[in-house]
This record gives sequence, structure tokens and C-alpha cells, in this order.
Amino acid sequence: MIIAKSKKDLEKMRVVGELIAEVRETLRGMIEPGITSLELNRVAEKMMRDAGAIPTFVGYAPGGMSPYPFAICASVNEEVVHGFSTDKPLQEGDIFSMDMAATLDGFVGDTATTVPVGKIDDDVADLVRVTAESLDLAIEQCYPGKRVGDIGWAVQQHAEKHGYGVVRDYTGHGIGRNMHEAPQIPNYGRPGTREKIRAGFVFALEPMLTLGSEETETLSDGWTVVTKDRKYAAHSEHTVAITKDGPEILTLTKEQKRLLKNARGETAAA
Repeated sequence: MIIAKSKKDLEKMRVVGELIAEVRETLRGMIEPGITSLELNRVAEKMMRDAGAIPTFVGYAPGGMSPYPFAICASVNEEVVHGFSTDKPLQEGDIFSMDMAATLDGFVGDTATTVPVGKIDDDVADLVRVTAESLDLAIEQCYPGKRVGDIGWAVQQHAEKHGYGVVRDYTGHGIGRNMHEAPQIPNYGRPGTREKIRAGFVFALEPMLTLGSEETETLSDGWTVVTKDRKYAAHSEHTVAITKDGPEILTLTKEQKRLLKNARGETAAA
């Protein structure tokens, strides 16, 4: 069952969404050749705890898996999701996918992005760009009366138009008091199918695209997911509330919300 959120619930989700967005943007500004994912993880966890939040990933253990030990999922190059933080320095030309979630006042905010480390190859830069564009297109489907299948189709058609693989083993999801709630939201599908979208639903949308095959496998640590052909992958995620007027991105900083509001005002006035 998909759990609709009340106005009070959404107020709390806006707060945790802004917090995790601030963490994401702080880490984005730190990424350069030579930094380690362990350093980034320490900063992320401190920011969350200093704000009174719990790093949602720490200790997460679905289905009898070993508990996840880090505040962020740190995935490099061919690692799709759920990578472990290490003391290995990031190198020029890498791409770094960071996925993170915080729980505050009983609600979860979840976000991810892929960041270039220094200068990266043009084909990899295109992958990162199209993954972010796919997320934007997924968000544009989040209007009352649309269907979950419309979201997957928006991602799939844009990704495949550019020749990228769409990871099928991992999906977006509903979110609220729990990190993973109904429905599952694949990044592929047929328009007009699946559950009807209603005001009050909150989704974590997260396209994962690859330079090659969409097939994945999990490494011996039991968590890190890599592309089977070891080609690069990118990941982008926002937590999005569906209002009667359409989508509201919850995982933006206050400054990003201000800029978005100004941009929409300029568009309306043009």
C-alpha cells in the first residue's frame, strides 16, 4: 500500500530533505583528485549527527544482509550503488557516485548524485549529464493522475535514445517514515501502467545508467554493485513530493529552492 503523507508529514520531510541536500552539496564541493571516500563519509556523518539526524544507511540490514557500515554509499566508476568508503584516493578521470539518506523527526530524506573527479572523458561526461536529465524527466511525470509506469518510461526512452543501459536490478521507491516504502519505481516501463499517482505520495526517484550493458553483479563484500562488463555507471536521485499542483523536490538546499523559484518566476513573466 502506498502511504500518502499529511501536510504535517510533508513539513517534516522538507526539513530533512534540505538537510541531506546540504550534506550532498558540501561533499560535492570537496570532491577533487586525492580526496578519499572515507574523508567524505566522515564529513557526511558529522553533518547529519550535528543536525540531530541519524545516518539512515548506518546499520541498514535488509533481508538478513550484513549491516551497511557507512553514512554514504560511495561508488566509483563501474560501481553502480552501495559501494564502501575506502582510504583509496580518488583519481583524475574518475566519477564518484554518492548516495545518502538521513532520518530526522521520524522521516527520511534520500538523495544521490554522480560527480566528476577533475577532468573526465567526454563520453563519461555525457553519461553523467544524461543520467541527471533522466531524473529531471522522471520528476516531470509526478502529477496527480499520471501513472508510475510513466516515470519509468520517461527515464528509459531518454537513456536508450542516447545509447545507455538502464539498470533493472535496482529501482526508485516510495519514502517517508521508512527509507523504502511502496511502490517500487523501475527506471523502465510502459506509459499509462502501474499505480496511479496521487497528491500526498512521496517518491525517491533514482535513475542508474551505464555506458554498456545494464547487467550487474554484487562483489564479495555483499553490498557493492558493479556493472558486469565493468563499464562506467552514473546515479542521480531526489526525494519528490507529489502535490495537487505537481512535483516538489524536497532534496534541494534553501539556496537551490530560491534559485528555482526565481527561475520559475522569470519563466512565468516571459
